[in-house]
Amino acid sequence: MEEELKRCSWCGSDPLYIKYHDEEWGKPVRDDRILFEFLILEGAQAGLSWITILRRREGYRKAFAGFDVHKVAAFDAGDVERLMNDPGIIRNKLKVNAAIGNAGLFIGIQKEFGSFADYLWGFMPGKEPLNNKVKTMADVPARTEISDAISKDMKKRGFKFFGTTICYAHMQATGMVNDHIEGCIAK
Repeated sequence: MEEELKRCSWCGSDPLYIKYHDEEWGKPVRDDRILFEFLILEGAQAGLSWITILRRREGYRKAFAGFDVHKVAAFDAGDVERLMNDPGIIRNKLKVNAAIGNAGLFIGIQKEFGSFADYLWGFMPGKEPLNNKVKTMADVPARTEISDAISKDMKKRGFKFFGTTICYAHMQATGMVNDHIEGCIAK
């Protein structure tokens, strides 16, 4: 009899969630395209479940030019209208406009810091991920001092839909923090 693998409880039994949990969540990302992808996806997730967004990820990829930040930053009113009629994404005008506006701000950070990754990871001690000791999911915070600082700085720069809770989720998704429970196969 095969021993059951231990995973964080939040991924449940949905194959898409399990794949995301095992292969992505908590794995350090320093690629700007992927960081931009998660910036769009985390902003879209605000107020919704993450599985809702994961199920629409391919829709977002198509709708947002393969997460090409320069193409998204150039989107105009016609693109907003197209996106608002796209059933493959969450059709919330505030979130759509935020994604486009955030793309331009993302490019500004790339110019200032050399890459968005250098900017974001610059908030981390030693520019390295934090490997948190998590016994149960109840031990995982919704925000931290670091997510507060990143969110505050990004808000000052004009970013939308990136409060401290969304920021912390982004940090988890991109492996700036590893919040897998002790004994999890993905730890």
